[in-house]
Amino acid sequence: MHIKPSPGLVVRDPVTMAQIPSEGVEVDDYDLYWAARLRDGDVVRVAAVQESPLE
Repeated sequence: MHIKPSPGLVVRDPVTMAQIPSEGVEVDDYDLYWAARLRDGDVVRVAAVQESPLE
């Protein structure tokens, strides 16, 4: 699933301790940490950004 921080929040990756970028990141659908952050409202699920092919 693709997630990004909720507005006004800074969320860190529990493994790297790096901030999750505002455009979001792809995480495992079955990761309990991210499921809890989603349930608590710390992150929101978004549609993955697809890059358009060059013409």
